[in-house]
Amino acid sequence: MNRLQLEHAIRASGAISGDRELYIVGSQSILGAHPNAPAELCRSLEVDLAPKNRPELEALIEGSIGELSPFHNTFGFYVDGIDIEAIALPAGWQTRLVVVDNPNTNGYRGLCLDPGDLAVSKLVARREKDLDFVRVMLRSSLITADEIKARLPTVRGLAEADVQTLVELVDRLT
Repeated sequence: MNRLQLEHAIRASGAISGDRELYIVGSQSILGAHPNAPAELCRSLEVDLAPKNRPELEALIEGSIGELSPFHNTFGFYVDGIDIEAIALPAGWQTRLVVVDNPNTNGYRGLCLDPGDLAVSKLVARREKDLDFVRVMLRSSLITADEIKARLPTVRGLAEADVQTLVELVDRLT
């Protein structure tokens, strides 16, 4: 995936949902802050996206341009509609969003997670591919360990013991 493909996903998803603002929350949100992110961070073929003002339409988007759709077959990437409430994010994430809004998005705005918030979300998921993603972010200096550690305690519903485990995991990733 590259920045132009992300912009295409924003444009198509906005046209389908009628929502002018779309949260980009998965791996490809890195392309908001870092349009030329390291190739290791751009391997995913999907954009995880949620309409900000019309969240009930996430399934319509996925059904229209999701995996194995004609869109996917034509363009080589697809959109996964997601429930933004199901994503573990640190407090204040909405104030740090990175906006992708240019002629390629045709008046629709992609609201990409800040790299630090993306890293926290990936750490909480604890899947091996997510930990590898965070490791590359750290090694590429796109985020700092201190930044992640400061945000972990603010994730709603994350127990103190889990925070400590994740802080230790950050130390092992650096």
